[in-house]
Amino acid sequence: MKEKKIAHPGRYFADSTSHRILDSMASDANARTLSAFLDYLRVERGSAKLTIAAYTSDLAQFAQFLEKRHQVLSGARREDVREYIQELFSYALDGRSVGRKLSAIRQLYRHLLLDGKIDKDPTLNIDLPKQWKVLPKALSRDEVGAMLAEERPGKETIRGHALALRDRAMIELLYAGGVRVSEVADARLEDLKLEMGYILVRGKGDKERMVPLGVPAQTALQQYLRNGREVMAKKINSPLLFLGAGGRRLTRQRLWQLVGKASLPSGRHASPHMLRHSCATHMVENGADLRTVQTILGHSDISTTQIYTHVALDRLKSVYAKHHPRAKAKV
Repeated sequence: MKEKKIAHPGRYFADSTSHRILDSMASDANARTLSAFLDYLRVERGSAKLTIAAYTSDLAQFAQFLEKRHQVLSGARREDVREYIQELFSYALDGRSVGRKLSAIRQLYRHLLLDGKIDKDPTLNIDLPKQWKVLPKALSRDEVGAMLAEERPGKETIRGHALALRDRAMIELLYAGGVRVSEVADARLEDLKLEMGYILVRGKGDKERMVPLGVPAQTALQQYLRNGREVMAKKINSPLLFLGAGGRRLTRQRLWQLVGKASLPSGRHASPHMLRHSCATHMVENGADLRTVQTILGHSDISTTQIYTHVALDRLKSVYAKHHPRAKAKV
């Protein structure tokens, strides 16, 4: 349903991509609804730009589904939501991806209900897909050990040595604290409290948490600060902990590249998120309680952390089947 476009005072765009998505929506009513919700996320909830961008993409996709039915977001029914979920699964999307999209839709309608824009929540009593069907990928302890091995060839230059110290410190931090890639890129020098053994991390929605650091991570960070960071800064006064060329901020894409390169000795291509999953999985395997893991990872909901019990159980069963003499014995 094509409607005439009008100006929307106060419309918030998280980035140029969100700008294009909203401007390309066929329904102007849907664009206004989504724009107001994004303002709510930014102003009242303090959501990060990446979070807002993800909501924009997921909700615009749902709005497009409704527009094909000559429907708008504010008039969606429960059957519309159910059939949309079925369509997503028909595209072979995994449970976690569908769950994320449904969560975004649920948040939108809760906001519209509280704001008096709708009388009924169409997502009521629609359960999230079973997220543990698709478990997060984690490295084994040996694979992490290979990534963090002391011997690492590098260029025999001052800059090459500084880069090696920086990369090692970042990887130690990713694994030791289970921090997100964006949290590493945005970490500030003043947030690092090595003498107290922790780093202050600003996560989603600018929520702060203290993440403890083990001795190897502390040592790697000390070496980087002592012999690497000044070389990377090149006399530029930057508040950031980790610096790229010319003292600039490292991008998420660059961090993914660096972790992928560092994982070559393990024989398995790794990502920053896999190191985060590995941190949580190994803690649960060693008996850590879920509340502690939840606090360290910065999960707002304990149900997100519970997935690691399934990961640890799968690992436990795998090791049992491989090593117990009667695991495969016929009775």
